[in-house]
Amino acid sequence: MRYIDWFEAHGKKHAKIMEKLKDKSDDEVIEYFRFENMVKNEPNFCPLYEKNKKCHEYEELNCYLCACPNFRFDDNGFEIKEDKTLFSYCDIDSKDGSQFIGDTYIHQNCAGCIVPHREKYIKKNFSRDWFFIMKNVKKG
Repeated sequence: MRYIDWFEAHGKKHAKIMEKLKDKSDDEVIEYFRFENMVKNEPNFCPLYEKNKKCHEYEELNCYLCACPNFRFDDNGFEIKEDKTLFSYCDIDSKDGSQFIGDTYIHQNCAGCIVPHREKYIKKNFSRDWFFIMKNVKKG
């Protein structure tokens, strides 16, 4: 699956949930997106939910920013580095991030980073429009 396909589909799922929560306060919306609640009430939001599995081992995981506003992607590649195409990277170069490097590609690996899953970070960057928060993620 291309990044853009996942990005567009996920944004639509997010918007559908937000429509259900339109009468909730911002704090209530953020609370709704806590992992435990999402597994119970939005089982189709994430394929890991059916296994009650977290993408990041963090006790207070919040799924509002399932994708990170600091992630950058281009399905055509940003540049060639040592004969490998760079398809994604972290804009803040998180110390907890890394890269998947194959024979011909480089992709960002966010598995060790929980920056966007902390409620303090979500509140600081909050918008009810997920696409607005994510406006810098895709190239172009």
